[in-house]
Amino acid sequence: MAIAVRAHTTTRLFGRERPLHDSLGGHKAADIVLWRDKRVSASILAAATAAWLLFEVAEYHFLTLGCYIAMIGMVVVFVWANASAFMNLPAPRIPETVMSERTTRQVILALHSRLTWFVHRLYNIACAKDIKMFILTVLSLYVASVIASCFSSLTLLYLVVLCAMTLPVLYEQYESEVDSLVATGVHDLRSRFAEMDSGVLKKIPRGRGATAN
Repeated sequence: MAIAVRAHTTTRLFGRERPLHDSLGGHKAADIVLWRDKRVSASILAAATAAWLLFEVAEYHFLTLGCYIAMIGMVVVFVWANASAFMNLPAPRIPETVMSERTTRQVILALHSRLTWFVHRLYNIACAKDIKMFILTVLSLYVASVIASCFSSLTLLYLVVLCAMTLPVLYEQYESEVDSLVATGVHDLRSRFAEMDSGVLKKIPRGRGATAN
């Protein structure tokens, strides 16, 4: 039984050993991405969709829209403040900050740790100790650059937000099926690289660090 559990955990996506919620940090950001707090998650996705429709589809300018929102808000507050004395309404107040300082700090630290891990990962791959991983990484970055050139910056940012708000929760629901497909794909990819390594890559000269390994 222990062997079966171990075999299952080794085939998880990205080689993780912890649950997906813990791998994402286990804090408020992970709750939002995995839709533990459906109201906040839906609000973020709806706001991102509305911003994309306004700025990309309707071609509104950010400064123009900001001025319109500020004008409407000032008119509402002006009417409310002057009518409160006659209609016994409470005076308007500035709403409190939605995100607390602690939550903001946790999000920034999580982004910093992910960025640091990504930079160190690219540096280790660039040392050419694993020529197969180096070629795969370069090809992946090239494909990502081609995809990014097909979209505007705002559309690309919206796609990132959309994927971040949908793919993790879908993966959590269909984790076993996705892990099985990924394991099969990785096995086929390794077999292809083994064939390429025996025919071509072994003829490429490597550095001292690569030959030592």
